[in-house]
Amino acid sequence: MKKASLYGLSLTTVFCMLLGVSGYAAFGNNAGGNILSGDSFYEPYWLIHVANVCVAVHFLGAYQVFAQLIFARLEGYVALWWPSAAASYDVHLGKFTFRIYFMKLVGRTVVIVLTTLAAYVLPFFNPILGIIGALGFWPLTVHFPVSMHLARLEISRADPRWWALQSLSMVCLLLSILMGVASVRDIIVHKLR
Repeated sequence: MKKASLYGLSLTTVFCMLLGVSGYAAFGNNAGGNILSGDSFYEPYWLIHVANVCVAVHFLGAYQVFAQLIFARLEGYVALWWPSAAASYDVHLGKFTFRIYFMKLVGRTVVIVLTTLAAYVLPFFNPILGIIGALGFWPLTVHFPVSMHLARLEISRADPRWWALQSLSMVCLLLSILMGVASVRDIIVHKLR
C-alpha cells in the first residue's frame, strides 16, 4: 500500500503539474478553468477529442476508487434494514457461472446516476470541485497518513523527523485553506458576472 500510494500520488502530482504548467505557458493568465471545452483553443480537433477521452478514462478509474466508501456505506445500511437484499444470484452461461448481487448492481447504478446528475446541474463545476478538493486534500492525503506514520513508528516530538512531518502537514494545511478560499472567491466572482 505504501508503494502504491507513493507511485499514485507521485504520478498524479507530475501529471497535474505538467498540465498546469503547460496550460499556463501556452495561455498565461487567460487559460480557462477547463481548457478542453473552454474558449482557449479549438484546433486541432483530434487533439481535443483524444484529451477528452483521456480525461473520461481518468475520471472513470478515480470515481471507482472514491465511490467505494459511498457504496460500502449504502450497502451496509441496506443490509441492516433488508438483510434479504444482499442475496446473490448465480447466472450460468455454458461453462461459466457468474454471481450477481442485485443490490450492488441497482444501488451502485442509482448512486452513479445521481452523482452524474448533480455534477451536470451544478452551475460552478470547477470551483465546487476546488472546494471539495480543498476540504479533502489535507485530512485525507496529508494529516491522516502522517499521523499514522508517526504512531506506527512511535516517533517522538524530540525527533527531527516529527518536526519535519508536522511542518509538512502545516504547509499542506495552509495550501488547503488557500485552495478553499480561492474556490469560494471564484464562485463569488462568477456569480457577480
